[in-house]
Amino acid sequence: MPFLQLRDIPDHLYLLLTEQAEKERRSLAQQAVAVLARGLEVELDAKARRQKVLRAIKESGVVRPARLKDTAKLIREDRRR
Repeated sequence: MPFLQLRDIPDHLYLLLTEQAEKERRSLAQQAVAVLARGLEVELDAKARRQKVLRAIKESGVVRPARLKDTAKLIREDRRR
């Protein structure tokens, strides 16, 4: 993971960031990443990202088989060969 170091952060921004980190129960580094992501309009929440991908798959019209075969039965058939 890339490393980023910031210098000469104004005191009021640093204090605000530390206060927000305490409220959100995050480390200062985690809060800085969250604030950057919000500012760049990037989704950090993994669950929301997964839901967005699932919605895209459903909307794409990909057809799934109605019923999948029993995997135990498939393994037994394969072993008999």
